[in-house]
Amino acid sequence: MKLLRNIFILLLLSAQSLYGQNEKQQTFMQRLGKIFSETDTTYIAPNKYNLAFMIEQSFWHERYKLGTRIDGQRQNITFAPTPTPKIGAYFGWRWIFLGISFSYPELIGKGHSGESKKEYVFNLYSSRVGVDLYYRKTGSDFHIASYSGFNLPEDYEGRKFEGFQSKIIGLNAYWIFNNKKFSYPAAYSQSTNQRRSCGSFMAGFSYSHHSISFDHTKLPADMIEQIRSTLKFNKLEYRDFNLSFGYGYNWVFAKNCLLNVSLMPAIAYKKAKLNGQPADMENNWMEWINDINFDLVTRAGITWNNSKYYVGASLVLNTYDYRKSDFSMTNSFGSLRIYVGFNFWKKKEYREQKQ
Repeated sequence: MKLLRNIFILLLLSAQSLYGQNEKQQTFMQRLGKIFSETDTTYIAPNKYNLAFMIEQSFWHERYKLGTRIDGQRQNITFAPTPTPKIGAYFGWRWIFLGISFSYPELIGKGHSGESKKEYVFNLYSSRVGVDLYYRKTGSDFHIASYSGFNLPEDYEGRKFEGFQSKIIGLNAYWIFNNKKFSYPAAYSQSTNQRRSCGSFMAGFSYSHHSISFDHTKLPADMIEQIRSTLKFNKLEYRDFNLSFGYGYNWVFAKNCLLNVSLMPAIAYKKAKLNGQPADMENNWMEWINDINFDLVTRAGITWNNSKYYVGASLVLNTYDYRKSDFSMTNSFGSLRIYVGFNFWKKKEYREQKQ
């Protein structure tokens, strides 16, 4: 009997200890969640749902401008792919969004010949921080968009060019300072509602790896004869590390209607390899200064959202600038998205409330 009593006391003490640990763990998780989701409800209506589903149509923009300057003479060539609209579906759980999109030709089995385009995106949104992971691979359907510094007998703008491909993999992370009153997710993930107009400063960090393949021998014969030697590379790879600081503003111009514009310029350090060799072959310890350039992320969005259903459009444009004394490349890519969707599966604390 005494043994049973001692066992019972031991089990009771263990249960109390375990309960205390669970309570502490819940308190920690609650505090952590509060840091990332705490808002001023006079400015931001909280998200009442756990899950979201969205269908969108997107239009992708890409441009790659290669340039060189020798003896004061500048030569540029700009390439861009044939615009192809895409349709995609996205599924969201609270802060996390995953999705996939297809071009219309790929969807019906009539894609372009050669390499196909690919894109994978992972987004995490909260009131305090945001994270974007992305992978983008272009196809082989480029054309010559513009050029200068050539003396050519005919116009080659719009001419198909199959000697250019690019691949980008990257990570963006940003911090929102005025997160209690300003909601970035309200404009770009539709997970909250901005009730009053407000702005915020933002700071971020980004890493991306760019791989560019270029075959100048597939240019028109007249251009091959005149192209400068510094543009006759086969492959350019560079890693981009940048720190950004900018400002975003949410304008509530009508009930449930929001317009956002944000601009985040960045100072970037880029380290490159040209044809597999380091781009900087000099031993000057100050050479790293020449690897500093500037990038820019521009966003704009307009949406109508009544917390259950939403519809809107957003524009995101990324610009990367790589420059050396005799070579430069500016590549920009972005998307215009038109979307419609809905939230579902109400959170427990809102299930008894009326809409």
